Amino acid sequence: MKKQQDNRNKFNARQKGEFEQKIIDIRRVARVTKGGKRFRFRVTLVAGNKKGEVGVGIGKASDTAGAIDKALRNAKKNAIKPVLTKNFSIPHETEAKVSSSRVVIRPAKGRGLIAGSSTRVVLELAGIKDVNAKILSPGKNKINNAQAAIEALKKIK
Repeated sequence: MKKQQDNRNKFNARQKGEFEQKIIDIRRVARVTKGGKRFRFRVTLVAGNKKGEVGVGIGKASDTAGAIDKALRNAKKNAIKPVLTKNFSIPHETEAKVSSSRVVIRPAKGRGLIAGSSTRVVLELAGIKDVNAKILSPGKNKINNAQAAIEALKKIK
């Protein structure tokens, strides 16, 4: 019985550590009621295994730890596996638009990862190298930029 339990614990530890996570946004949001303001936390994070799988998740809870757990679960559920080349680059240029955020991702052989803000986090955790990413949006919304990067990676054929 004890041996079976040890095996389960090893399996859960291995599954948990498979995805790395990086928080890109934490906000305290308020709902106004008759009795005053009710505060909650919204966490946006990117989770990836650096082997081609990546996802963006949003979680809300009354404490930050609960919101982080929910966001991680959401990111794993919505994870994508884009088509990559042998050296973990992308085969062709791709572009996507989410809300007002527009992202262009181009292959750049031998240049490393050139990207900014939340787009860089998405590409890093996906394990993508040798690409040039440009955010072409007037706004600086981190969530929409990250989701636009995910949409661009989905479009790769």
